[in-house]
Amino acid sequence: MSSGNSVTLVGNVIRDPELRFTPSGLASCNFSIAVNRRKLNQQTQEWDESTSFFDVTCWREMAENVSESLHKGSRVLVTGRLEQRTWETPDGDKRSKVQIVAEEVGPSLRWASAQVSKNERRSGPSDHSVAAPTGGFGTPDPSAGVYPDDEEPF
Repeated sequence: MSSGNSVTLVGNVIRDPELRFTPSGLASCNFSIAVNRRKLNQQTQEWDESTSFFDVTCWREMAENVSESLHKGSRVLVTGRLEQRTWETPDGDKRSKVQIVAEEVGPSLRWASAQVSKNERRSGPSDHSVAAPTGGFGTPDPSAGVYPDDEEPF
């Protein structure tokens, strides 16, 4: 992960993850989380609540694992980098959006338990040997890192 551009959030999945594949067969998964905050208003002594919504993108095996493991309502921890996407509407208006490109996604175990099962490492076209994948917006995807031969992902 690049220094200075890293974020970790804990929130609830607000829509089922959507798994897609690039024309070359690279898996991508998108989902959104809601992050709730509460703080005590010192003047009224009442709790003020606010919610922020974040879109998350995962790549490769993580994308497939996320689509199989998470669903709407799941409480998750997401660590990744922020990436800003800009585009122009058909009317010529400029728009931008900040999303999270996930490096790690996991269940929150604060109020739940989980059973983890290790997947076998995939080989062939969907492994980490695919040349220079992008994060979907023309920028290289650093989450395409390769595990050293002697190190398992967990």
